[in-house]
Amino acid sequence: MVKKSLHNPECIKEIVDRIHHLTQNSQPAWGKMDVCQMMRHCNQVLQVPLGKIKLPEINFLFTAIGIVTKWEIQVFNNGIPRNMPTFQKLIVNFECDFKEEKENLLKTLEDYRICFQHKNLPDHHVLFGKMKEKDWGFLEYKHLHHHLKQFNV
Repeated sequence: MVKKSLHNPECIKEIVDRIHHLTQNSQPAWGKMDVCQMMRHCNQVLQVPLGKIKLPEINFLFTAIGIVTKWEIQVFNNGIPRNMPTFQKLIVNFECDFKEEKENLLKTLEDYRICFQHKNLPDHHVLFGKMKEKDWGFLEYKHLHHHLKQFNV
């Protein structure tokens, strides 16, 4: 079973190519976000390991659920469930500019790649608990894949 990761140059190229296939008229197969909102959301999620967005602390029960979810996704190589709840800080429910969001997402993806190359990823996530480099690469890939699949690319 192949586990894709943002730490693999081929997987980054795949994600970048898929982002380039998005258009302003791309329609979601599910969910409430339009394509611009989805790209902004993905950008914000990538900014968490970069330290540009700080997520609020959550109670132990939610962290325990997050740790189990991380384990389950990794062991079974599952996708992220549709309409899964997210941190309020990462919800995008306002209009944004397609071109700007696409450029920003691609730039943040490159910033993430550089952060990984410099071995500068954090060792903890508020929801998923202890994180290794491989956890970040795998889960960030899964998140991007989930939302690109949402828009049929």
